[in-house]
Amino acid sequence: MNTNIPPSTPPRVMLIDDDRDVHQSIAVLLRRAGLDFAGATSPDEAYSLLELEPAEVILLDLNFTRGQSQGEEGFAALARLLDDDPAATVVVITGHSGVRIAVAAMRAGAFDFVMKPWRNDELLERIHAAIAHRQRRREIAALVQSQPATPDTPALLGSSAAMEQVRQLVRRVAPTTSDVLVTGPAGSGRSLIARTIHSGSPRANRAMVVIEATAAADPTDDLARAELARAKSGTVLLRHVDRLDTAGQTRLIARLEADMRVIATAQSAQALSPALRARAGTIEVAVPPLAAREDDALLLARHFLRRAARQHGRPFEGLSPETEALLKITPWPDEVRGLEQAIERAVVLGDGGLIGPADLGLKPERSDEQTPAAQPVMLNLQQSERGLIEAALKRNGFNISHAAEELGLSRAALYRRMAKHGL
Repeated sequence: MNTNIPPSTPPRVMLIDDDRDVHQSIAVLLRRAGLDFAGATSPDEAYSLLELEPAEVILLDLNFTRGQSQGEEGFAALARLLDDDPAATVVVITGHSGVRIAVAAMRAGAFDFVMKPWRNDELLERIHAAIAHRQRRREIAALVQSQPATPDTPALLGSSAAMEQVRQLVRRVAPTTSDVLVTGPAGSGRSLIARTIHSGSPRANRAMVVIEATAAADPTDDLARAELARAKSGTVLLRHVDRLDTAGQTRLIARLEADMRVIATAQSAQALSPALRARAGTIEVAVPPLAAREDDALLLARHFLRRAARQHGRPFEGLSPETEALLKITPWPDEVRGLEQAIERAVVLGDGGLIGPADLGLKPERSDEQTPAAQPVMLNLQQSERGLIEAALKRNGFNISHAAEELGLSRAALYRRMAKHGL
C-alpha cells in the first residue's frame, strides 16, 4: 500500500461505505473543512484506491450487506487494511446500538469510532484527532529511525480464496530471514510477491538487489558479481532460477553468501536441483494463475483502469457489462501482466467511453450447446447490455446505487442506459 503523502497536500480522508448519499454528505463536509475526500463503495475498491493514493484517515462502515448488523465484513476489511499498512488510522462507523461492536473494533486496531447518526462537528473532531495521531506516529518514526525510510508495501489485490492464502503465507514469511522460492506462471505477479516479502522483512531498510539468475551464475559477468557483493548481509532477488542447467545452479550456489537472504522466482520448483532448493527454497510461495482466482480478473481490470486513467490523464466511464462478463470467463494470455497491458492500451487508444470487448481483444466463445447462463454473451451488444442491466436491477431490488456498483457504472451512466433500453 502506498503510504507516502506529500506534505503540501491537504489531508486525505477515505470513506468506505456502500451508501452513496453518505458519500455525498461527507464529501461536502470534508471539503468545506479543507480536507481532501476519496470514496469507495466496497472494501475491494478501497484497496485499489489506496494502492494508487494513500489516505491519512480511513472512515470504515462495518456493514456492507443489507440486513447485516454484526460487522463481520467490516472487521475483515479492518484486518486487511491494517495488514496492508500497520500504521493505517481507521475510524469505524457503527449504528446507534453498536457500542459493543465499536469497542471490539478498537481492540482489533481501529483508532476511534463514530455512531450513526452523527453530528457534523463531532465527526470532524474525530477526523482531526485521527489526522493528528497519524502525523505524530510519522514524526516519532522519523525520529527513532536512523536508517533510510523503508519502501511502501505493495498491495496484493484480489478477493479470491487463493489470493487470501498467498497473503497469509506472505505475512508469516516476510518478517523472517528465511529464503523463499516464489513459483507460478510468468506474468502472475511473482516479482510483486517478492517485493512484498522484502518490504515486510527486517532488512527492508536496504534495497533488494535484483539479478537475473543466469547472470548471477556467470563467472565472467563482473556487473552481476558487483551486485551480489552489494547484497551481502541484505536481500537478493534471483529471477528465473529454473532457466539454469545443473552446472549453472551449482555455480550460482557457490556465489551466494551465507548471510544473504535469497528470494528466487521460477515457474516451478521441479527444475531446481536439491542443493539449490535447500539454499533458495526453504519456503515456497506458489502464486496461483489468474484462472484459479475466481473473479479477481474483473477486480484487477477495474484497478488497472483507474491507474491507467490517472497515469495518462484519460478518464474513462468504465468497463461495459459485456466486457465484465467476458473477463470473468476468459483465460488471459500472459496472466495479470497481459491484462494490465491490455487495459492500458485500451485507455491510451480509447475515447473515454465504456471499454468494450473489442478494445481488449475479447471475443465471446461460441458453442453448439448454449446454456441459459451463456446466452447473454452470445447475443448482440444491445441485447446483452439490456439483459445484464435488468438482471442487476432485479438482484439488487431495483436499488440504482447497488446495481450501478455491480455493473461498474456511475449512477448517471446507468440511468442513461436504462433510458436507452426503455427500462
